[in-house]
Amino acid sequence: MNAFVKNEQPSSIQYEPLAGRTVVITRAQSQADEFVSDLERYGADVVVCPTIEIRELESYDRLDEAIDHLYGYDWLIFTSVNGVDYFFQRLKVSERQASDLDELKVCAIGEATAERLRELHVHVDVIPEEFKAEGVFTALESFVGGPEALKNLNVLIPRASVARDYLPKALEEAGARVDVVPAYLTSLPENLDRGRVAAMLSGGADCIAFTSSSTVRNLAQLFDTQDLSNALAGVVIACIGDVTATTAAGYGLRVDIQPQQFTIPSLARAIADYFSSVEN
Repeated sequence: MNAFVKNEQPSSIQYEPLAGRTVVITRAQSQADEFVSDLERYGADVVVCPTIEIRELESYDRLDEAIDHLYGYDWLIFTSVNGVDYFFQRLKVSERQASDLDELKVCAIGEATAERLRELHVHVDVIPEEFKAEGVFTALESFVGGPEALKNLNVLIPRASVARDYLPKALEEAGARVDVVPAYLTSLPENLDRGRVAAMLSGGADCIAFTSSSTVRNLAQLFDTQDLSNALAGVVIACIGDVTATTAAGYGLRVDIQPQQFTIPSLARAIADYFSSVEN
């Protein structure tokens, strides 16, 4: 598979503020289809340049142990669709069923994560309105009835091997016992070539969209720099949320586009609206 793939623009579009614009998306190749389709509806030429790859862990001992002791948890928090998928792969290996989660409270960050759980016949008790960790903590605190109710709760969070620590730390400070267990690995794709990416970015890219902090950090790693401003000079920067935007700013980027809702459709719409306003 090539490091980046250009997708053809559809032939019939009603609202196309991105016509003639090239938008680079850095999401994992396996998860790019929805974003590509959304942008193409607005007329964009889309280049998929994944700076992140989702991979299996070398060892699942910790996750398997947590699954074997599900009865010891009160809450299960899924931070992404990836976390759900890899958790359920190991649940199957352990010869367990979705029904084994019936006695637990389940929190899903994002509607896509909640929908994947529903497809797997898992009830979802909490879907925070705000997708970042601070909003998740607030939603959980409200659901259980205040900070005192968080004390002594046992919480399992299966997630990427590298992620923000705010949520588990906040829960622990409130008195909960939290097990953060790696379920999958994110890394820089092995076949991503710095020269080709640099040529693509300098050869007509109008906008680059980052959908997580990892996509920003990995691009900086590819260019071996702590300042991406030169590599992305003249390219409009779009970020899915303020955590990603903060990471981008830390690498010298000025974020031009950020949707109010931290979802892929909202990000695509924000990009379209931005270029529509530029044209007007």
